[in-house]
Parts: sequence; structure tokens; C-alpha cells
Amino acid sequence: MLPTIHKSCNDMLRKWEMSFSKDESCELDVWPHIQTDVISRTAFGSNFEEGRKIFEVLSEQINLVIQASLFAYIPGWRFVPNKLNRKLNSNHNEMGELVKGIVNKRKEALKVGKASNNDDLLGILMESNHKEIQEKETGMSIEEVIEECKLFYLAGQETTASLLVWTMVLLCIHPEWQERAREEVCQVFGNREPKFEELNQLKVVSKSIELPLGL
Repeated sequence: MLPTIHKSCNDMLRKWEMSFSKDESCELDVWPHIQTDVISRTAFGSNFEEGRKIFEVLSEQINLVIQASLFAYIPGWRFVPNKLNRKLNSNHNEMGELVKGIVNKRKEALKVGKASNNDDLLGILMESNHKEIQEKETGMSIEEVIEECKLFYLAGQETTASLLVWTMVLLCIHPEWQERAREEVCQVFGNREPKFEELNQLKVVSKSIELPLGL
């Protein structure tokens, strides 16, 4: 996934640079970009724009579920056709249609022999599932694939994205660590695309990420 993440980060940084002039300071909310851009690319590859839409709807769905949980103690409340429940059902259906559209494209590609390049999580999942169906006549249903896509998002948002944002906050509070981390990255990678086997050389960067974890 490293090349995909590298490309996503480069695109994200270009967007940030275009959002303000060099002569002015600017307040930028990095959370939405880290939360959806990288996850969308690693999960859906070339379909990342559709994936981003899925994650946006899912994020809204999570907030709605939290609101609905306040009324969970009322028997039958989830069946009441109020605004909240209608939106929950609408989002559920929209996510299903979006994921089905992407999955159907992948299934058609597999049928005509265009195997996935395994460059995204959905491609790996679909190819593995396709082989399982061919060899054992068992496999995941479309509903189970949708649930896996939700898991992609939740795992990325609640772990990696949160950790990265908090790390950036701490690096801003401690600029001396920010400078040390930048120097190390420039020394190890220069202007080259990073290689996976070189990541273990980033000692200062690793320490910077360990700080938010309390390690």
C-alpha cells in the first residue's frame, strides 16, 4: 500500500498548498483530508472518489446512530418514521448502492479475466472471494462485502487517522521534534519515493508517533 499512500499524501499536500498564499498564514482543518483521502485510495484504488462518498455517508451514519441510541430504550422507536430514522434508512440504502456499483465493476473485470492488481483492499478482498467461490463454491455475499468496507473505514478513522492528527498536533507544540523528524526524512529519502524496507530507519519519526500512544 506504500505507493498508494505516498501518492495520496502528495495530492493532499498539493491541495493544502493551493488553499493559501505563501505570504499569508492560514488555518487548515487537516482531519477530513486524512480521515477520508488516504483510506479511500487504499480501500478502493481507482474508485477512490466513489469510496470517499461512501465514507462520507458512513461518517454521517455513525453520528446518526449515536443520536438514535439516546432513544434505544423506547421499544419500537427505530421503526417510527421520523426524520432521524428516515435519514438512517436513506444512508444505508445509498451506501449499499454505492458499494454494489464498485463491486459489480470488479466482478465484471474478474469474469473477463482482468484480475485485480491487488493494489487496494477491495481488490484483494474481491479476488480472494472470487477464488473461494470457484474452488469451494462458498464466498461472501454482497452484504458481507459492504460490512467489510465499513470496517475499512472504521479501522482507518478510529486508529490511523486519529493517531496521525494527534501526532501533528504534538509536533506543532514541540517544533524541535518537528525539525528533527523533517531532517531525518530528508536524510533517509531525500526527494525519492520512500521504500518500505527503509521505513525502519525513521527512528525519530517512530518516536514522534509513539508519543501520542503514551509509549
